[in-house]
Amino acid sequence: MEAPKTMDGQDWGLLILLSVLWGGAFFFSGVAVKELPPLTVVLVRVCLAAVVLLPLFWHFGYSLPKSWSEWMPFFGMGLLNNVLPFGFLFAGQTQITVGLSSIINAMTPLFTVIVMASFREEQLTINRVIGVLLGVMGVAVLRGFDGPLEFGQTLGIGLCLASALSYGFAALWGRRFLAGVPPVKSATCQLMCSTVIIAAVVCLIDQPWTLSMPSLGTVWSLVALAVFGTALAYIIFFKILVHAGASNVMLVTLLIPVTALILGNVFLDEQIQAKEITGALIIGAGLLFIDGRVIERLTGKRVAAD
Repeated sequence: MEAPKTMDGQDWGLLILLSVLWGGAFFFSGVAVKELPPLTVVLVRVCLAAVVLLPLFWHFGYSLPKSWSEWMPFFGMGLLNNVLPFGFLFAGQTQITVGLSSIINAMTPLFTVIVMASFREEQLTINRVIGVLLGVMGVAVLRGFDGPLEFGQTLGIGLCLASALSYGFAALWGRRFLAGVPPVKSATCQLMCSTVIIAAVVCLIDQPWTLSMPSLGTVWSLVALAVFGTALAYIIFFKILVHAGASNVMLVTLLIPVTALILGNVFLDEQIQAKEITGALIIGAGLLFIDGRVIERLTGKRVAAD
């Protein structure tokens, strides 16, 4: 069993950039599902992203897999990292707000740590458990909660939790079957596989040719979701996954709500409240525990020994 990896400055920079891209993706998908069925949004997202990445894929001289055994890892990753989580998340966003869905998505590191430990891929250290729980507590403080849950809210929360769990298994799959595969190749091939899987489902269920033409705002949201929130984001995602490990890359879900607050303050003149500052500080403490280096220096003990 391998000890959890730590992240260097470049990894943290990429993680923050990824949180901005995926933080925007929550907004764009929230706009799109107001006019289009969730599965259709998933199809457009993965298909456009694959088209965007293909020229870059060929530029680097990569070739497509030639047999089922070569395609299988990408089909598995496409199912666990695209089709299932996107489908669950977008369906959940029809019942709950974009902000709440991003908060629930912050459970992903917790699920990832548990999945990786259950399959004996990484050690479930005390520091990592404390760090993830602090992170989840922090994003809960960011959002707050008002009033009792209704059935629709309960369903939406359940769907978003299923999305987070699927991402945890995607991290395990990527660790076992895509280690050493270049980020652009991983992203492009899994998105192509995702397109094949979801296209068959959408044709049977949504019949998109019968849908009304969406508004221009929705069209641009889909383009931004595919280009920035998927194509570019997955290149960065796989780069971090290869260098820093599965559990570390999933820390991005803890940063997304914080990123959304900063973007809202800078571009929309939204005021940051005391609870939001408190939540951000709690998340920061959680990240320090999970990364381990600061805690190690303070205690004089190695994290892996916990």
